[in-house]
Amino acid sequence: MMLKNAKAMAGPEGRLIVGIVSDEAVLAKKGKAPILDFSERLELANAIEFVDLVVGQQDYTPFKNVRNIVPTILMESESHDDAQIEEGRKLMDELGGKVIVLPYFQGQSSTLIKTKIAVD
Repeated sequence: MMLKNAKAMAGPEGRLIVGIVSDEAVLAKKGKAPILDFSERLELANAIEFVDLVVGQQDYTPFKNVRNIVPTILMESESHDDAQIEEGRKLMDELGGKVIVLPYFQGQSSTLIKTKIAVD
């Protein structure tokens, strides 16, 4: 839902660019490696119809990519902490853009999905 909503907010002329976090950054942030490795996650994101471009991301936050790409809108999830969202707002203000915070969809949590698979 988040990517579909982000694409809709980008508008008919907008492009949805998705950053995929490196395995190392995920491990550093969460203390465990992702189930799907970086190349698998890139391939999966590229297959989503709403996504126009997928880029690698060496840090857990998208800010290096944002500085390089200079988008007009940065989509954040309300699941991110307030400090990260505020940092994004400051950066987008510098770049002349804005941040839109999208709702977090509880049923689409990767942790919840993994738990459900393990139970079933």
